[in-house]
Amino acid sequence: MKNLITFICIVCFIAAINPIVAQEFNSVSDYDNPINDRAAELLTNTDTIPDYRSKSNKIKLTGTIYQSDGVTPAKDVILFIEQPDEDGNFDLRRAGDERYVFHRSWVKTDADGKYTIYTFIPGNDRRYNQLQQIYPLVKEPSKDVYQLETFLFEEDPLLSKACRKRIAKKSDLTRILEPKLVDGLLVAQKDIVLSNNTETIE
Repeated sequence: MKNLITFICIVCFIAAINPIVAQEFNSVSDYDNPINDRAAELLTNTDTIPDYRSKSNKIKLTGTIYQSDGVTPAKDVILFIEQPDEDGNFDLRRAGDERYVFHRSWVKTDADGKYTIYTFIPGNDRRYNQLQQIYPLVKEPSKDVYQLETFLFEEDPLLSKACRKRIAKKSDLTRILEPKLVDGLLVAQKDIVLSNNTETIE
């Protein structure tokens, strides 16, 4: 990943000048468009993230993706996620000359816009006061890839009242997931409404 060194320098600089507040920062793969690393025709509406069975904070992330009207289910939309491990660190692996985040997953919505990902709650990286975050990308048919706001977690110890206020000013609080225990497994419902105003990933 040619931009990895530059990215790490930027993150270190930001952490040095603003170490106090819990903050969000981009995952290491933001500039690589990793959504294309798996063929779209091989995707289904359910996937399991690597190492899922060995994790203690397992979670079923499920929901419906809707068209921008908020009503019509969006078929064949690819949702990609990547995330840190339970210690808040990105587990970087190598494939040839490229590096990638190991904990990642792809799904493609069915005719009803449904998707399910079996994953785990990521940890906090306290070196940077980083929130527990899952980083999503979306690819609609015949459109460019774009970022969604990161998914956050209600029980995150760094998600303070002040942090919530900052989030509320600039984004939708529905990005904060509230997992519920169902038959021994945490389940988080995350419906997504596609937007016409998106920032594409090159």
